[in-house]
Amino acid sequence: MQIYVVKQGDSVYSIASQFNSTPSDIMEANELETPGSLVVGQALVIPIVGQYYDVQPGDSLYSIAQRFGTTAGELAEVNGIDPSASLSVGFRLYIPERPKSPISVNAYIEPSGGQVSDTLRASAENRAPQLTYMAPFSYRIQSDGSLKAPPLDNFKAIADNNNVTLMLVVTNLGDDGFDAELGRKILTDQAFQNKLLDTIIQTAKSQGFQDVHFDMEFLPPELTESYNQFLRKAKQRLSAEGFLMSTALAPKTSATQEGAWYEAHDYKAHGEIVDFVVLMTYEWGYSGGPPMAVAPIGPVTEVVNYALTEMPADKILLGQNLYGYDWTLPYVEGGEFAKAVSPQRAIQIARENNVPISYDEEAQAPYFTYTDNDGKKHEVWFEDARSIQAKFDLIKRLGLKGISYWKLGLSFPQNWVLLGSQFNIEKK
Repeated sequence: MQIYVVKQGDSVYSIASQFNSTPSDIMEANELETPGSLVVGQALVIPIVGQYYDVQPGDSLYSIAQRFGTTAGELAEVNGIDPSASLSVGFRLYIPERPKSPISVNAYIEPSGGQVSDTLRASAENRAPQLTYMAPFSYRIQSDGSLKAPPLDNFKAIADNNNVTLMLVVTNLGDDGFDAELGRKILTDQAFQNKLLDTIIQTAKSQGFQDVHFDMEFLPPELTESYNQFLRKAKQRLSAEGFLMSTALAPKTSATQEGAWYEAHDYKAHGEIVDFVVLMTYEWGYSGGPPMAVAPIGPVTEVVNYALTEMPADKILLGQNLYGYDWTLPYVEGGEFAKAVSPQRAIQIARENNVPISYDEEAQAPYFTYTDNDGKKHEVWFEDARSIQAKFDLIKRLGLKGISYWKLGLSFPQNWVLLGSQFNIEKK
C-alpha cells in the first residue's frame, strides 16, 4: 500500500499512472467525492501490493531496509541492484509487502440524542469486519447503583454477524461530565459496589456483552488504592462468570503525575488486574485549548513508553482519535470552542477554501489555515494516512496488543485501508 501526497498539477489519472494503479481504485480507497479537485498536500492511499520509496539525502540501502522492516539484501535483489552500490537521490526503490501482524482493534460508538443515527448504524456495519471489540458508549452508573443504558439499536446483531466482542462500557458520567462525587460513592460504599456489580453482570448476560470496560475518570486522587481494590473485586466476580475486564487510562508519563484526571489511575495495578487497557492517547489538542495536533507522536510515544514500564505490551491498546478540530483564531482561553471535524471533512474544508495542507514532521500530523466568508481566520489539525501510519509503526515496533478508536461515525477511509493492508484483525 502506497501513501502519496498530492502535488500541484496532480490528477487522479496522473497519480494512478505513476504507480500502475487505476483511477477507480484510488477513488474507491479514498472515497473521493470530487476526484477532479484534489488538494495540494492531501495524503492519498494507493491500493497496490507493496510500495515505492524515493531515495532521500543520507539514505543507504541498510537504513531504508531498517525503516521498512526488511533487509538490504532483499531490497537489492528485488530491485536488481548491487547491494554495495551507492544510491542516487531520487532513485525509486520497490519495497515488497511485509507479512501482516496480528492486532486487536476496538472502536467506541456513541449514539447521541437518545437514538442511533443512520450514519452511525452504517458505520458500525461497514467497520465491524475490521474490529475485535465494539464499545457502545456508555452505561452510566446511577446514584442508586443501577445503570442507564445507551441506545443499542442492532449493535449486537452486527457484532454477532462479524464475530466481534461487545464491550460493556461503564462510566461515572453525569449530566455535566465525569462525576467525582459519584466516583467517591462507587469506591467507598461496599453495599453500593455489590449492587452495581450485580447489575453489571446481569446486564452483560442479558445483552450479550463479553468484556466489561471501566472508564472511570476524574476520580478523587486520594482514592487511588480504593479504585484498585474495586477493580480487584470486579475482576474476581467477572472472571467467575466468564467475562473479560478492561479499563481506560488517562495518558500518564510517570507514576507521580499530578492532576485530577491522572492520579487515581494506577498503571501498575491496572496492568496486574485487568485483561487489557486502553490508553487515551489523544486530546493534547482539544476543543477548549490552543490549536495543535490532537495526538502528536512525541507525547503519545512518551505515554506508551511509561506504560511499558508498568505492564506488558500485550495488554495495551493505543488510543487513537478519528477526528480533528477547527479552531477560530485568535485563540482566547475560555473563548470559542473548536469544532470537531472528521479527517474527510477537514480535506473538504481545505478544498472549499482553496488552501494547501501542510504536515508537521515533529508532531506527525497534517494542518492548514484558512479565512472564512466572514473574514475570520481558522486553523485545522486532523489525521491523515501519514499520521495514522506513524501510530501503526509505533504499535508494530513496540509489540502492542492493538488500537482503540474514538469513535465510529467519523469518516477516515484511509485509516481502514491501511489497517487492513498491514494487520490481521483478531476475532473472538
